[in-house]
Amino acid sequence: MRKRLVIALGGNALGNTPEQQLELVKSTAATIVDLVEEGYDVVIGHGNGPQVGMVNLAFEFSANNGGGTPAMPFPECGAMTQGYIGYHLQQAVGRELARRGLNTPCAAVVTQVVVDKNDAAFQRPTKPVGMFYSKDDAERIAAETGYTFVEDAGRGYRRVVPSPVPVKIVELPVVEQLVGMHSVVITVGGGGIPVIENGPGDYEGMAAVIDKDRASAKLALDLNADMLVILTAVEQVAINFGKPDQQNLSQLTISQARQYIKAGHFAPGSMLPKVESCISFVEATQGGTALITSLEKAREALQGHTGTLIVKE
Repeated sequence: MRKRLVIALGGNALGNTPEQQLELVKSTAATIVDLVEEGYDVVIGHGNGPQVGMVNLAFEFSANNGGGTPAMPFPECGAMTQGYIGYHLQQAVGRELARRGLNTPCAAVVTQVVVDKNDAAFQRPTKPVGMFYSKDDAERIAAETGYTFVEDAGRGYRRVVPSPVPVKIVELPVVEQLVGMHSVVITVGGGGIPVIENGPGDYEGMAAVIDKDRASAKLALDLNADMLVILTAVEQVAINFGKPDQQNLSQLTISQARQYIKAGHFAPGSMLPKVESCISFVEATQGGTALITSLEKAREALQGHTGTLIVKE
């Protein structure tokens, strides 16, 4: 029986320009195809925080500075980034599969994810999108546009938008069919295009970004995946991160993870949603586990040599 993995790939790992992204996805594709070669069915969710902010800002700048283009609604910006990131990933993965002589299809699915219109997140924006700014530039743009900016993990200031909880993946039946054919599937890009459901088949886009780790955890649960794998910038989860007494963790139980969350060890815009997403998946499954590691160490981590494994107890 083939094991099913859902991999959440960070948007920041994909680069700041389409050209940079095309180069970076080559190493991403190699890692993914390593896992296919080892007999896993692989489903990929990815972030789009930098990309959706870039697309939205470009349209807005053009519309306000004589470019002759309309301002583009945020859900459409999300759909655009799903399309071009998915295109780059499926090209790179398809090329790597062919290079290794693997007859495995790869497809990207533009995916809508239902959220609750009464979600409190719409009153409290928290999800960073777009590029990093200095404090002065962030304050100037906020005054001009009404956007909300926050300092993001010591790297600068970024715009924040609402980040509602994913409720239902609209295209799940399509994804299930493709996975059943042992295809590599790229889906819930950028956490999925946030929509509210007004009636059967009647969906309305919302100006928000669903956290890609939470959407990937929902996807893993709905697909009965064996493992949720969150690939990020660090090899292992750590407590006292960045301090002299930093301690890397090879395994975390749900109860330990909650204790560390309560103690404030995981940054809200960084490791916290990753750990919380792993908890939600592991807690809701019978034998499912979750893994957090870096892209470069994914294969070693799945073999038990590194990474942080999240288990029930």
